[in-house]
Amino acid sequence: MRHPHPPPRGQDIGPEVADILRDHAFGLRLRSVQARAASAIRAYNSCRNRHCPKCQGLQQALWAERQRALALPVPYYQIVFTIPGELHRLFRLAPERCLNLLFQAASETLLELGHSHLHGDIGFTAVLHTWTQKLRFHPHLHCLVPAGVWKSLRWVPTGNRFFLPLKKLQPVFKGKLLAKLRAAVEAGELPLPERDARDLIARAGHKTWGIRIEPPLEGPSHVVDYLSRYVHRIAISNSRIVHYDGQTVVFRYKDRQDGDRTKPTSVSGQKFCSLFLQHVLPHRFVRIRHYGLLASRRRSDLDRCRERLGDRRPPPPPPPTETWDIAFRRLFGKDPLLCPRCQAGRFVVRDVLPPLRL
Repeated sequence: MRHPHPPPRGQDIGPEVADILRDHAFGLRLRSVQARAASAIRAYNSCRNRHCPKCQGLQQALWAERQRALALPVPYYQIVFTIPGELHRLFRLAPERCLNLLFQAASETLLELGHSHLHGDIGFTAVLHTWTQKLRFHPHLHCLVPAGVWKSLRWVPTGNRFFLPLKKLQPVFKGKLLAKLRAAVEAGELPLPERDARDLIARAGHKTWGIRIEPPLEGPSHVVDYLSRYVHRIAISNSRIVHYDGQTVVFRYKDRQDGDRTKPTSVSGQKFCSLFLQHVLPHRFVRIRHYGLLASRRRSDLDRCRERLGDRRPPPPPPPTETWDIAFRRLFGKDPLLCPRCQAGRFVVRDVLPPLRL
């Protein structure tokens, strides 16, 4: 039996994803991108992998700073697009192609219905999740939509009770994604026999697809805080891991069927690694995308909209010459190079350790 790695002397650190991957990930069959992520996260510190639950705090804070400068001072709806389990096999076998089609179907649905029902331009940010609280595979999109439309060079609020009709959203999204998947099958873009792929798509077509519109988030700060949690991390944070004895992992989850009560669940170390690594995204895949009024090419319209709403202009971005330690002090109020023991000496980089390999 392998024992969990003890924390460094003087530190009270609980079990981490890195500890479990270090002990059990080597026994799994992994895609190259998953193996690279596992090797990086197992490193001692600063792995810089976007899937790591511990690293990239500075990059996350810098990203949130940029987004706060762009968010509109209005409530934001959250619209969640999910797919039936019959399609999960296709998404596992061709994640990059299928996830891109998911973004396309959801974005086209919102933009088209925004024009036909609200008679103006909407904007939104789509965020990909592939997991449940228990780390199961469950691809879905969270779309954060400002509660209003840009029409005739003015902002028209839609209110907090109605945005787009759910009965319209469901069939349009379902029809678009199924049509795109069928086209991908015809083009030979999915690594599955055509007959099997068509059967899965047909079975999914007979299901009722889940789409829900959640109450608006109050203001841009809540939106940015929500988004920033998913820029560089996936699936589970280290704080949710309750216990690890070298073989079994116990972690907390919220039971959605029981009023979001927090409960423990346990899995083997190898099973935990398999659950976690299935959510590693394809190389350079973009998890958060902006559409409509919030797209980068519409920045001038967004600035005019902000002026109409009486919001101040966003502050200028920090200079490109700003170093990482200066940015850290500006955002967190701490000097990252100051010795935590003597509070006088300063760290100096002597060497960069190469990442571990599985």
